[in-house]
Parts: sequence; structure tokens; C-alpha cells
Amino acid sequence: MIFDKAYFDALRSVDTPTIANAIEVVLGKRQGDGFTRKTVLAADPTLPPICGYARTSKIKAAAPTTEDSDVIATRRMAYYKYMADSPEHSIAVLEDLDYPDCVGAYWGEINTSVHKGFGLGGTLTNGVMRDLDALAPGYQVIAGSIGPSHAYVRVKEIDTAVTLFDLTIQPGDMVHADKHGAVVIPKDAQAGMLDAIKKMIDREKIVLDAASKEGFNFELFQQAWAEFEAQREK
Repeated sequence: MIFDKAYFDALRSVDTPTIANAIEVVLGKRQGDGFTRKTVLAADPTLPPICGYARTSKIKAAAPTTEDSDVIATRRMAYYKYMADSPEHSIAVLEDLDYPDCVGAYWGEINTSVHKGFGLGGTLTNGVMRDLDALAPGYQVIAGSIGPSHAYVRVKEIDTAVTLFDLTIQPGDMVHADKHGAVVIPKDAQAGMLDAIKKMIDREKIVLDAASKEGFNFELFQQAWAEFEAQREK
């Protein structure tokens, strides 16, 4: 199924916890996987979530390479060609193989500007970011840490499965991420996501509206919760 800009805009209009809940609504069951399990950092927490198809790669930076410089340079250009050829609604998803002891910042002023220029909608990485005051405007990076140096950073693999914060992501997976972490939206849930988000928001409003009213107490909570549960069963 092909999803248009309006679809991705709608997904980016809600946070990642909402997406995680909506996936459960579509699938009709709780999920114990498909999401990150470690704390992440957002370069700019005021930006909306990122959402799109994963363009994946692996990098390494902690120690000098033993590979020939021509091999490294050729792979670097292949990486940029891969990112430049990304389909619409794609995001960069990079695994730093040095995790959890990442030291080399791949994401800073230059790479965010280049990837934004290529049309990527943001970056998810377990690695390092820097240049926080000079990142490409509107380009979000969700990373594992912040640091000052790029160390010996270089690309190791392109278009392969990656694992970030205990979440394995395949090339082309639909990923949603923000300051809370990331989730993979399963293919069998994608078509029903927008309806599920609306249903979930409407249901939660029952409890939230009740809790915000003057005189709210346990009895009123019970009433609201009963209505909430009834709606969930529909």
C-alpha cells in the first residue's frame, strides 16, 4: 500500500507513545517488542516526531581503521548515493557499532545539512551528535549521546539490518521516533493507524475530561473508566 504525504503528516502530528498505543489498537493486543528500550536524546525536543521508511547503515569511530583509504572513501560515496536515492518519506537510521561506548559524532552541521538536502526527514541513531546550535534547521536527530569529536568515524555497512537501543530495524521499515524513543510500525498495522489514533484519542478524552473537572473524585473516575473500557471493546 502506498501512503501519501497527508498520511505521514498525520503520524508526525502525534508523539511516539501515541503511535505505540495505536499499533496495539490496530493489532488488538499489547506489544512487548517493536520499540526501543533505552533512553534517547532529541537534538531539538521542540521539533515534531520523525516518521518514514528506514534507510539503514552502520558506522564505527572508536579506533583507527585497518582498511585501505580508497575502500573507506568508496564506501562513503556509496553511502551518500544510497541516501540521495532514498524514496519519499525516508529517514536515516544508523547503528554505531561502538555502542554503548560511542565516541565519534557522525551527525552535526554538515551531515544534517546534506541529508536534509537529499530529502531525508530526520535521523535516528544510537551514536553521537554534535553542533547542536548549528544543525540544519528543522532537521531532527534522535541520538544516544552528545560529544565534541568525530574521532575515526567511517561507514561500515549500507542497507543492512541495524539494532538501536535493543530495537532491530530492517531497511524499509516504517519507523516513528521522538524524544521518547522509536517504534517500528508493522506492515499489518499501517493501513489502520489513522483510524486507531482517532479512536484512542477519543477514548482517552473520556478520562482526561473527567479528571479535569471540578469535584473529580473516585466515584466519577469509576464512571469515566467504565465508559472508557466500554469504548475500548467496540
